[in-house]
Amino acid sequence: MVTPEINTLADLPIPSLLVDDLVEQAQKAAAIQTTEYALGERAALTSQIKSLLQEQNAVLVAHYYTAPELQQLAEETGGLVADSLEMARFGNEHPATTLVVAGVRFMGETAKILNPEKRVLMPDAEATCSLDLECPVDIFSEFCDAHPDYTVVVYANTSAAVKARADWVVTSGIALPIVQHLAKQGKKILWAPDKHLGAYVQSVSGVQMLIWPGSCVVHEQFKADAMKALKGQHPHAAVLVHPESPAEVIEIADVVGSTTALIQAVTDLDAKEFIVATEPGIFYKMKQAAPDKVFLEAPTGGIGGSCESCIRCPWMAMNGLRNLARTLETGNDEITVEETIRKKALIPLQRMMDFAREYKISMKGKGTA
Repeated sequence: MVTPEINTLADLPIPSLLVDDLVEQAQKAAAIQTTEYALGERAALTSQIKSLLQEQNAVLVAHYYTAPELQQLAEETGGLVADSLEMARFGNEHPATTLVVAGVRFMGETAKILNPEKRVLMPDAEATCSLDLECPVDIFSEFCDAHPDYTVVVYANTSAAVKARADWVVTSGIALPIVQHLAKQGKKILWAPDKHLGAYVQSVSGVQMLIWPGSCVVHEQFKADAMKALKGQHPHAAVLVHPESPAEVIEIADVVGSTTALIQAVTDLDAKEFIVATEPGIFYKMKQAAPDKVFLEAPTGGIGGSCESCIRCPWMAMNGLRNLARTLETGNDEITVEETIRKKALIPLQRMMDFAREYKISMKGKGTA
């Protein structure tokens, strides 16, 4: 495995972003959305939201990591449950004039970048991402300026402003072939912000990269020892791991892949049990795809898969029926992106989408897709 060139947070002039404090704030905000419903409240909210979506010519797109009730509502109202890029693509093709994005802020921004003529709402526009927080555009731009001979590749989990500073945007599903493509052209690559995904791409491709030291608060917490112990209790379970996880967790995986790839794996593999190292909101679609199979949350400590040993994204949990109804009623939590930034950010996003389309066609031609 290639040893990644990773600068530490201490080596960069990144201010203390108090991510732990922001996680605590997000957990408090999420608690309001996850408080037990009063008798009849869930049904009333669902009915209200369906009516408001129809009245406002709006469509709901929800990420795989949001609460099952939001994913179900998106499906029932003609919306979509998907990863962040597919959410934005769907919104671009859908005739609705308002897109309601249940997810985190960078997803709402991506939807707006690709759909500037549409109104983009979120249940809570303050729902963010640790990867976004740990890559502030001012410091990141200085870092890029200090390495002018590098091609800047940023993960989708970044702000619109960071995307605007990049040459390429990637998702976890397309990152590896894009990096390989750039390396064949002799490009030196500056990668941001997820150090684990960057190290994984580097180890598989053999391409040396300069890697920004951000990480996801969810995937960072998975522990290889605890997962091995759980595997010992379920020896026939297949281990599914998102590449934002630490290297020692990735090493014990049967499948490493994006959210979409992990969902596909539960139908492709013969295993009846799966240990899943990513946000457990994904279980909603996994259970749909393979209702006869068993899904276990990968632990972050201890030997079991209980809630006490697992973690959820506090910002994804800020999305709920209560604030979804509120934003449709009030029009609050609308996502805007300054036009100069939007136009610049569209360029690397479009590069990725064009590459992904051609790559998919080439894979079909080889009989591998």
